[in-house]
Amino acid sequence: MSNLIVLALLGAVFYYVFKSYSKYEDYSKEAFKNFSVSYSSIKQSDLGLFVALVAKVAKADGRVDALEAQLIGIMFDDIAAVFPEPEKTKQILKDIFNEEKKRNDDIEEIATALGEATRRDKQKQHQFMGFLIQLAFVDGEVSKGEDLALQTIAEALEFDPKLYHSIFEKFENMMQNMQPKANIEDAYRTLGVSPSDDMSTIKKAYRKLVRKYHPDIIKSQGKSEAYMQEATAKTQEINQAYEMIKEARG
Repeated sequence: MSNLIVLALLGAVFYYVFKSYSKYEDYSKEAFKNFSVSYSSIKQSDLGLFVALVAKVAKADGRVDALEAQLIGIMFDDIAAVFPEPEKTKQILKDIFNEEKKRNDDIEEIATALGEATRRDKQKQHQFMGFLIQLAFVDGEVSKGEDLALQTIAEALEFDPKLYHSIFEKFENMMQNMQPKANIEDAYRTLGVSPSDDMSTIKKAYRKLVRKYHPDIIKSQGKSEAYMQEATAKTQEINQAYEMIKEARG
């Protein structure tokens, strides 16, 4: 699969993961204002359990590639932003991820714990499962290890098999329908840079635009689905443009 298409998936992930949230009371600064930030408190929370499963899926094919790392890094920023101590929280999330990616023998146990923590919130389970499925697709294909990890998690969550396959197939179809940028001139225009700019300048412009347009869980509060679609399309365009320039420069 073309790297252009794979990079474009990064922006699409955020729309399909969070699009069906209509309210965000669970994950807001107000909701967490009295939360005591510590390794144990975060690890035992539903977000901590979710991060542990993200680590399992990301490492299921033997390595965490650059695309997965970028996606996960942005996710850490979004989660940490709602806690009283964002930088401390972000480091704890990284520590949980790095610890959990080293083992795969406890995936069912962690998924069962997440299922118990979210049993009364099927919508939240839907979002978590959707993110994990899409994370597996980010590098272009779902490996046997990733597929096994996803199925183990879905079964432990007692996730609706029909819904699971619906999400899986939706992402497969989206990948098949991705279209790369037309030409290199369009790519430079999309990022607002010049062919004479060095890659450091181009990379900074790219990161700024991704952060501006990607529809994260916080910025999407109160926004319409049309907004989400527009933000996702723009992020896809930005990712495609950046990858095209990188390939053109060798």
